[in-house]
Amino acid sequence: MFEFVRRNTRWLMGGILVLLVIAFAAPTGYTSFMEASAGSVASVDGQKITQVEWDAEHRRYADRMRNQNPQIDNKLLDGDEVKMQSLKGLVDQRALQAAAQRQGLEVDDARVKAAFERDPQLSAAYRVDGKLNKALLAAQGLTEQGFVQLLRKDIQLRQVLAPVATPAAAEGASSRLGELTLNTLLQQRQVRWQAFRPQDFAAQVQVSDAEVETYYKQAETQRRWQRAESADIEYLALDLAALKAQIQPSDDDLRKAYESNKSRFTAPQERRFAHLLLRLDAKGGAQAEQQAREKLQAWRAEVQKDPKRMAELARQHSEDEASKPQGGDLGFTAPGAFDPAFEAVALKLKDGEVSDVVKTEFGLHIIQAVETRGGSVRGFDEVRAELLDELRTTGARQRFQSLSEQFTNTVFEQPASLKPAADKLGLSIQTATVARQPRPGLVGPLASAKLLEAVFAADAVRSRNNTEAIETAPNQLVSARVLQHRPAAAPPLEEVRALVQAQWVLERATGLAKAAGEKRAQEVGDAGLGESHWISRAQPERLPKDVLEAVLRADARKLPVTIGQDAGADGYWVLQVQAIDKPKEGIMSPQDATRLLAQSWLQAESEAFVEALKRDVKAVVKVKAPPSSGSKP
Repeated sequence: MFEFVRRNTRWLMGGILVLLVIAFAAPTGYTSFMEASAGSVASVDGQKITQVEWDAEHRRYADRMRNQNPQIDNKLLDGDEVKMQSLKGLVDQRALQAAAQRQGLEVDDARVKAAFERDPQLSAAYRVDGKLNKALLAAQGLTEQGFVQLLRKDIQLRQVLAPVATPAAAEGASSRLGELTLNTLLQQRQVRWQAFRPQDFAAQVQVSDAEVETYYKQAETQRRWQRAESADIEYLALDLAALKAQIQPSDDDLRKAYESNKSRFTAPQERRFAHLLLRLDAKGGAQAEQQAREKLQAWRAEVQKDPKRMAELARQHSEDEASKPQGGDLGFTAPGAFDPAFEAVALKLKDGEVSDVVKTEFGLHIIQAVETRGGSVRGFDEVRAELLDELRTTGARQRFQSLSEQFTNTVFEQPASLKPAADKLGLSIQTATVARQPRPGLVGPLASAKLLEAVFAADAVRSRNNTEAIETAPNQLVSARVLQHRPAAAPPLEEVRALVQAQWVLERATGLAKAAGEKRAQEVGDAGLGESHWISRAQPERLPKDVLEAVLRADARKLPVTIGQDAGADGYWVLQVQAIDKPKEGIMSPQDATRLLAQSWLQAESEAFVEALKRDVKAVVKVKAPPSSGSKP
């Protein structure tokens, strides 16, 4: 199947391009959940996707959309179109997993590790001191093994998508197909419109207290205003931070630690030497060696008179090609770096002294001691803060090991209160208000999904007893107790009456705007339509996205054509497409055009690939999608 997709990419792309030219994109959604209520809403490779799984995926999908756009209307997220989008994403994911299994794709540990290390963002977020950040993983309810499995699955799915990781047809913007694609994406259309906006109809809406109360009691309204489940808790944490605060080493302890670790605070001594080397030829015998010695002794005498001569002589005469360009300078080195015979003499020299002739396996040398650094010991006062932190950390770790069992036993054996454990271990009870899911960016014990799961367990909520001691991070045990629990529910009407009434008025005004717009869309003529504008994806003229897409996918074979488009909170729009034209000259730079074309090809190829894959694994969606919300008279 994958080979078929690759071989027929141009054919598939051509089909998608035709769809783009005629209709661009069809909206998705659903109208009936009768089949879903029976259990299975879709199936992939014979495996069912249940309504419960879909609901869970939709919640995750909605949360992602809220994170990207905090101002998004919750009504939109509960709408048919968004729900179908979340189902499509779930089906696509299951289809990729099925394909990975069919192909027998395996990802070994070495590949997972390599992928982790190559991703700088991932590595920076989850790595501490070269190891996985267990605290961050625990806060997200993950173990090391679970995190690795997520990475492994991600790599598997990327392997499935590898055939379309880059566009198969690298058509340039100057090619005929590339030009047609860009013209399609950036085509401009001359349009007039009349917008029926909800705010223009708000004054027509008459509202009473009884109507607002009835409206607020509706299940859909209650869901929209529902506040997340929450609880007021008290909790007790046994961790290194709490225990370190209890440990105060004496000055004697610090001085003993300083004396026993003095070597750690001593910078290693390093010496810097320069030398001049003459190599010995075995064939030259004793006479040649004597001549070399005499030369070196003469040069030594010169250096003793003027130490700067060493560099000049080494550059002229030394046969050590590595140090010769530096005037014989060997740089700073620690003991043990040189030939033993060389070092036995060199280390005895004081800075500025020049040795007599020294023989090594490399030849004959004269050595100059240039400079010494290191060897000094940092003073006690200089390292006192460092020692204090080390002793407190070491003591805290030891205490944690000895107290962790007491902590665990006490919160369990005296479940009605955290005070006995706090008093026994010298810890402070803290309070907080928490929800089932940790707030984004939160760190510390309250970011632990394991702790929150225990807090909201039915027994903990009902009995108000301590939770068990939970390891929320390395060297951190936490127990919590529910003080007050608030189930997920809409607040009393009086708390939000003004907002609810405004929402009720907006919905009624939106309905009136839609009715007026639909009526106008059925009428013939130009009454109410404004001035003409040339619009395109590059120049949308502030049209709402749904309206812009409706204009661009309108059938332009017979112009002018009038369409109506419901834009929800943005009202109802009646639009008349008068003419079409190729993109405006210079609307996009050649570089941006090439980038857009590559992205468009890649997206189209990927979508075609996944759709073909879904057919291969027999992916079936059992709920129906609604028709387009746009209308045409």
